[in-house]
Amino acid sequence: MSMLTPPGMGGKYRITGDKYPRMRRPRNRRRTILVVVSSLVALGLAGWGTLQLIDVFTGGAKEISAAGRVKRCDTAAAPSASARAAALPKPRAIKVNVYNATKRSGLAKETADELKKRGFTVGKVGNAPPEYDKKVKGAGMLLGAPKAVSGVMPVLGTQLKGAARKADARKGADVDLILGSGFKSLATKKDADKALAALARPAPAPSAKC
Repeated sequence: MSMLTPPGMGGKYRITGDKYPRMRRPRNRRRTILVVVSSLVALGLAGWGTLQLIDVFTGGAKEISAAGRVKRCDTAAAPSASARAAALPKPRAIKVNVYNATKRSGLAKETADELKKRGFTVGKVGNAPPEYDKKVKGAGMLLGAPKAVSGVMPVLGTQLKGAARKADARKGADVDLILGSGFKSLATKKDADKALAALARPAPAPSAKC
């Protein structure tokens, strides 16, 4: 081995002139790989976090928007108390024929007088027609045209609790109040006024789907 051969070269490299072979330090591959992997993980976490933030803000906006739509639908679906009260007929606009289907005499006139005091317009007063005389088992029956079932009858029904409602083929707006065998008296004016006020209040509306 030549005296100019660097130690550890095993004779592989020889100096033949005045130039020496360049010695390079081996690169640390593990450190390089670790740095690359760490960078990729950091970028991945940053991207995931950004997506989560976007989803949170987007989802919140959707929920707020949905809540606003539901609120608007509920407001539109629920009628105001004044609107519902205006749709109900006033007692003075209701013409009532009072008929007695019981064995007690004078009951129709007594009831008609009380209804008149409460503001109702009284029409005919007398005994019930043969098809109903002694055949109404409950407190009474309200009989009228089909359109009266949803308007006039609920108002008149506040005066007699438990009165049945039935539509017939008449064309007029008057309503018959037929007193049955279970009739004792009209509701007290205080209770009747409370029932009429409750009738004017709108019922809770179900959740609207928009």
